[in-house]
Amino acid sequence: MVSTMSLLIPILVSAVVVFIASSIVHMVLPFHKGDMKQLPQEDAVLAALRKFNIPPGDYVLPHCSSMEAMKSPEFIEKKKQGPSGFVTILPPGMTGMGGSLAMWFLFSVLVSLFAGYVAGIALAPGANYLRVFQIVGTTAFMGYAFAQMQQSIWYKRNWGTTFRIMLDGFVYGLLTAGVFGWLWPR
Repeated sequence: MVSTMSLLIPILVSAVVVFIASSIVHMVLPFHKGDMKQLPQEDAVLAALRKFNIPPGDYVLPHCSSMEAMKSPEFIEKKKQGPSGFVTILPPGMTGMGGSLAMWFLFSVLVSLFAGYVAGIALAPGANYLRVFQIVGTTAFMGYAFAQMQQSIWYKRNWGTTFRIMLDGFVYGLLTAGVFGWLWPR
């Protein structure tokens, strides 16, 4: 067994490596350019929504307050007429990337922390590089990728987008595994 405290260096280094790799994936490579589409007549839609002064939050449309209400003729008609969807409204104005980047880095630390914890329970100091790679890589992949499927299952996100994000998670899992294998206590 290896204590999580003795894995602080691989936890932090792998989070930094993932942070840099994700920056390259999202800012340099064209891999995710088609993930979000523009609404038809965007200016008209924005102007129409603006007058409602919708507070930031997550919304479903049409909204239904209970399972019983889903059976009502009014709700059924709204669903038939469409559109249906899930919408996240952000506060007006430019949103800086700093807070999101900091939270992404902390998330990467958290994934590495749990991957290290699982490997630390399963392995001893001096464990074989490939065994460390296998356990840390699997755990980190699960942390980065598996929850993404819920977005397609429940919120109907395009499966292509979900699979591309999961592929990112696979790469991040490999990078995390490589760092842990390299820096595993001897």
